[in-house]
Amino acid sequence: MIQCKNVAQYRGKVILAPMVRVGTLPMRLLALHYGADLVYCEEIIDKKILMCQKKTNDLLGTTDFFLSDGTVVFRTCADEKDKLIFQLGTSDAKSAVAAAKKIQDCVAGVDVNMGCPKEFSIKGGMGAALLTQPDNVKKILTALVSELSVPVTCKIRVLPELKDTLQLVRLIESTGVSALAVHGRTKTERSRDPNRDSYIKAIAEALSIPVIANGGSKAIKTLSDIESFRRSTGAASVMVARAAEWNCSVFRKEGPLPYRDVMLSYLKYAFEYDNNEINTKYCVLQILHDKMTEAPEADRCLTAKSLQDFAEIWSMEEEYGNILMRRKEKERKILQMAGGDFAGVKKRKLDGGLTCFELPVRFEKRFYSPSMTPKQILNNWSKNNHLGKPIYTTEERLIDRCFHSTVQLGDKLYTNPYWEKSKQLSEQSAAICCLIINGQDDSRLSESENETDHLRRKWRAAVISPCFGTSEENG
Repeated sequence: MIQCKNVAQYRGKVILAPMVRVGTLPMRLLALHYGADLVYCEEIIDKKILMCQKKTNDLLGTTDFFLSDGTVVFRTCADEKDKLIFQLGTSDAKSAVAAAKKIQDCVAGVDVNMGCPKEFSIKGGMGAALLTQPDNVKKILTALVSELSVPVTCKIRVLPELKDTLQLVRLIESTGVSALAVHGRTKTERSRDPNRDSYIKAIAEALSIPVIANGGSKAIKTLSDIESFRRSTGAASVMVARAAEWNCSVFRKEGPLPYRDVMLSYLKYAFEYDNNEINTKYCVLQILHDKMTEAPEADRCLTAKSLQDFAEIWSMEEEYGNILMRRKEKERKILQMAGGDFAGVKKRKLDGGLTCFELPVRFEKRFYSPSMTPKQILNNWSKNNHLGKPIYTTEERLIDRCFHSTVQLGDKLYTNPYWEKSKQLSEQSAAICCLIINGQDDSRLSESENETDHLRRKWRAAVISPCFGTSEENG
């Protein structure tokens, strides 16, 4: 019989369930802060993680997996390493192993999603589609168990008939997985339907590995409710989704906190780890889910567009400001240790005598007027100063249909390090780089936190600095 890895990790635990858009770093850390024993990240598809680059983010103290356009797909930190389970979406054993190997050093375990009922998942042969593909289930799990150094688990929904469900879970156990999470509903049932606790109990009695009960959030408000759900299902552990999404302090031994306290704690983690503002907004609205008519901040949260907005809405300006100040000071020290502060500017001499400048700038539509784009501004400026017409060269990367552009003006080239989702975005970013390097206003309506007027002045100063070489790449 295959030896299961670290089975004890899944016994007697209260767990934050994997939830799309909720299970990102701030919410996971908040759940651990309130007493969760394990936390699952949101499901991430194998192909997506395989497209990512991995880097250590010294500024935030995180490990980031990001796409070529700069989008962070998965961010984690040392504080959660021993309690984080990575949930993988897959339909292919080979891809699953390759993706899991890429992240296994950052997590305590890998879980395969075999229960998601959403159409996008099922169409790809993933999630609940696997419930009726026992051969593929066995192939995927057996490959992961044999190839990974961390424990492997999977999460399922039940089949309509208990006997069919038991046949499936016995097959899953035979692959050597360390635990099995069971949501007590079928793929067609939703939260309004009763959870099939009796199915979970029968599964727990039939298997020797830990069974993690899921689906009881309707009756869960406190930690004692979690324990009641565990006893009623006979499970080894309990996984909580909606109840934790709405009030993550459900894990507290002392009892849950008011939503406002939870909100402030969540936002502190979001600020500290520079969480994506769209994801932050989604999580904030989940915390407010039944308070939208009574919370005075609710309407402003609906229109918030940045972390700064959330800091102002919840009177956390001072705390957010202090986080940004500490981050800037840390950035300064990192740059000093790297041998100089060129603020992210890179300059290199190319074959043929051309000089190429690279700036870490992006074109974000919300910061610009649609009536006067950076490309239009650059065209007007170059024409008025008899500099010739800007010439754009754009490359398309076929693997993900992303674009990277360079603009030439005279004997100089201007670009950024990012791959964008459209040719238009890519060319606008190159135009911004050219304008900033040449000291021109790119007519932005407002500035982002990561690209202030002060930083643009530093970029221009770096370019004219005598310490800024021309034959080697600087950054």
